[in-house]
Amino acid sequence: MKKILVTGGCGYIGSHTIVDLLQNGFEVISADNNSRSTPAILEGVERITGKKVKNYFIDLCNLEDTRRLFIDNPDISGIIHFAAFKSVGESVEKPLMYFENNLGSLFNLLKCCTEFSVDTFVFSSSCTVYGNPDQSPVTEETPIKMAESPYGYTKQMSEEIIQQTVKATNIQAILLRYFNPVGAHPSNQIGEVPIGRPANLVPAITQTAIGKLSQMQVYGNDYPTRDGSCMRDYIHVSDIAHAHTLALNYLIEKNNKTNCEIFNLGTGNGYTVLEVIKTFEKISEHPLNYVIGGRRNGDVVAIYANNEKSQQLLGWKPQYTLEDMMQTAWNWELKLKEEQNK
Repeated sequence: MKKILVTGGCGYIGSHTIVDLLQNGFEVISADNNSRSTPAILEGVERITGKKVKNYFIDLCNLEDTRRLFIDNPDISGIIHFAAFKSVGESVEKPLMYFENNLGSLFNLLKCCTEFSVDTFVFSSSCTVYGNPDQSPVTEETPIKMAESPYGYTKQMSEEIIQQTVKATNIQAILLRYFNPVGAHPSNQIGEVPIGRPANLVPAITQTAIGKLSQMQVYGNDYPTRDGSCMRDYIHVSDIAHAHTLALNYLIEKNNKTNCEIFNLGTGNGYTVLEVIKTFEKISEHPLNYVIGGRRNGDVVAIYANNEKSQQLLGWKPQYTLEDMMQTAWNWELKLKEEQNK
């Protein structure tokens, strides 16, 4: 079994990806300082897979601590790098914190890749790199425009850093630009656990419906979309997770044509914020208490994916519908409340 280091393994997408890797024959270790996650999520991973995953509680911005992880695990054969701050709104308020954390951790991992001869690297990128595109769906060839937030800049800069690094090293990399991951594992053992008030739409919906939040706000209804609210490509987190396993195998089997390749991960469908709310209300039979507010700094008007390249080269195809996404997210929220009330 090949050993894979998943950074941010206690996080939302990281934990789902660990499950998929384990179910596809990989050995996995995690590195996560739990500044934006909970170590308890790995207990859910163990309940699903029957396998205990070790988490190294380290800050990847500390080079010596990061090196020690590689010294202790000389058999690491690949890295999937999730660990990063990811709130658009927070990045607007605290840009230097985002640049220091998101870029510093990447620098250290790439240094360790070269020092310890780890040549397989999958990077968690984002559709935010496209900025505010002139039209959707966007392909991997869509021109990169100015990012709408410091978070988006960190993804743009990270991609460029990786692309330049692979030219001078043996590292083979894949950049996965995913759109809006939502939902929870169908086992209901792991899901999204936002720290503080959620910045993303779906946990804001479910927390409002369950009563954790008294009300949620839709940021703007005057955009040039079907109903005036922002449009996004929502994709189930388990579909995103499986794409990382496929990307690793793609590199391991040397199917890549260049030493750095880019793939969009989205369903190819754009849904507005209000359409997502209506879908949730339908599956939950629960009216949502929301208000229309002003636009939010850093938000893109509309973006959704062309995923043909991922389907053709990685053999990846999304399996979950928007209704599935809302149902699994709601099931997870109900479980969290049940556990809280015990």
